[in-house]
Amino acid sequence: MKLPTITHIRAYSMGGAAAKIHGQGGGDYHDQGKDHWIDNHIATPMSKYKEYEQSRQSFGLNVLGTLVVEVEASDGTTGFAISTAGTIGCFIVEHHLSRFVEGKRVDQIKLIHDQMLNSTLFYSGGGGVVINTISAVDLALWDLYGKVVKLPVYKLLGGAVRDEIHFYATGARPDLAQKMGFIGGKLPTHWSSAFGDEGIEKDIATLADMRERVGDKFWLMFDCWMSQDVNYATKLAHAAAPYKLKWMEECFPPNQIESYRELKKNMPKGMLMTTGEHTGTLEGFKELSDAGVDILQPDVGWCGGVTSLCEIAAIAKSRGQLVVPHGSSVYSHHAVITFTNTPFSEMLMTAPKADHVRPQFDPVLLDEPVPHDGIITAEELDKPGFGVELNRSCPLERPFEH
Repeated sequence: MKLPTITHIRAYSMGGAAAKIHGQGGGDYHDQGKDHWIDNHIATPMSKYKEYEQSRQSFGLNVLGTLVVEVEASDGTTGFAISTAGTIGCFIVEHHLSRFVEGKRVDQIKLIHDQMLNSTLFYSGGGGVVINTISAVDLALWDLYGKVVKLPVYKLLGGAVRDEIHFYATGARPDLAQKMGFIGGKLPTHWSSAFGDEGIEKDIATLADMRERVGDKFWLMFDCWMSQDVNYATKLAHAAAPYKLKWMEECFPPNQIESYRELKKNMPKGMLMTTGEHTGTLEGFKELSDAGVDILQPDVGWCGGVTSLCEIAAIAKSRGQLVVPHGSSVYSHHAVITFTNTPFSEMLMTAPKADHVRPQFDPVLLDEPVPHDGIITAEELDKPGFGVELNRSCPLERPFEH
């Protein structure tokens, strides 16, 4: 079979600081409307500033917006993907990365990936919006390749190692997630190290209340979102142990490797330490692995795409560690169903009150699979590429052309 070449790459944005319409969700799922749980009083590195304590949008968490990357092959087939990068990502795609994509065969994904990573080293800083953008291009290329050869991405990666994926839910109401069939619920912490012992007491009170609601067998976890120091995290972990907290997630910023190493030494026996959603390089994940992180949590839309995610999973597997990606919906599903060291996955509850299952990247993706009774089957992923379509009724803009 002679494979077509890639003739066009186009980049669109939706939402973000420059947009006329806000609260749309999509690839930037932090861009939600008023009173959404995801923008509630949640602990962050900015919690120490009174004016930015109450809302994550107050300090600009939703300024980037959604990036949509579309690639077109010489036979007319198109593939696409989304991430969080908005207008900035559009500029990078159109004026830099396009030269590595157009003219290549649709199967030359690893070559394009390597060229994108190496050509952006001088301004990527090893992560952030540049890697988010590269991730979207990589995912769009996998989608295109799958559609050309009429295979789902998970089969291009070697096929499923299990028949179904079991999910835990991240959101404000683990008790409701339990009723929906999820295996566990991850709570955001609401207080950071800036609040000292009082903050610990308040988060433990929330945990105790939730444990009483769900019983002893349902998993409960804390998502700390880079808001703590080592002493605070250690005290919180020990205070949470009587309530059978399964893990502490992302207590520190991604580059504080020694903090993770120190926390691991002092955590209660049996409690897991997890992180990785804001780490953007293979080298960064190796450092986290070296520090003893039990579960690596790359976001496939922020770590370099499926190509990088497979490499990160290999690092974890070689050391007996798990890789359980952060969110990312259908893009993660196709990867993790091929990983032997991903026994479960995450579902981010994007409904405003976390009281029902809503597609994570709604409204940008159409036909996005969601768990039913906490499960997605391999059969549900059996469509070419990632099996989703772009909702062209969304207010997408193409701010740059090349």
